[in-house]
Amino acid sequence: MTRVLVVDDDVRVAQTHRELVASVPGFEVVGEAHTAASALTEVHRLRPDLVLLDLYLPDAPGISVMRELRAADRDGGRGRNPVDFLVITAVRDIEQVRAALHGGAVHYLLKPFPLSALRDQLERYAVARRRLSGTGEATQSEVDRLFGLLRPASAHSLPKGLTAATSELVARTLREAEGELSAAEVGRRTGVSRVTARRYLEHLCADGRAELRLRYGSAGRPEHRYRWAR
Repeated sequence: MTRVLVVDDDVRVAQTHRELVASVPGFEVVGEAHTAASALTEVHRLRPDLVLLDLYLPDAPGISVMRELRAADRDGGRGRNPVDFLVITAVRDIEQVRAALHGGAVHYLLKPFPLSALRDQLERYAVARRRLSGTGEATQSEVDRLFGLLRPASAHSLPKGLTAATSELVARTLREAEGELSAAEVGRRTGVSRVTARRYLEHLCADGRAELRLRYGSAGRPEHRYRWAR
């Protein structure tokens, strides 16, 4: 499980984010903080893997939280792997964006945003984290895919002919399914053709968010079965 600490000065927003994180398989919310001071305390106490960090905090900027924890990581003070940060904020100042980038934020989501964007980013983070848990050496293609996973999908990054709306619909259908689905089954549930569904499913597999399994019968070609990468 990926342990998450939610940090936001607005209690209602924090609760919304908390509920969404808890709904994503493989994630659990271990705590919530509404100030920079409490964020630091909770990170040291709870040792989360990921912090959803707002930059607008009443006692100090969220960037100061990142810097202090990064310094503690360098000093070996926490005795564990460094915590990751997903910045969620209304701060649009380019200096703050640059500081978050230099601080090692895995992404920077600007409020307001559709909750599907946060879910998408969490799922991408989970796949990247799972792949980074392995050992050995990485190839350039593996590195490219890992860094690509942390960039959210957009209309420009989809293959020609695919749309972001339908991609999200297919992804949600596969995510909510109990077990594996064929392209034909996904097509029936989403209202698109089998061929179209298969194109989207293949894109999700290439993106690392879905997995393909070949089911062999007594004769003929194997059936392609897809499941959400958990």
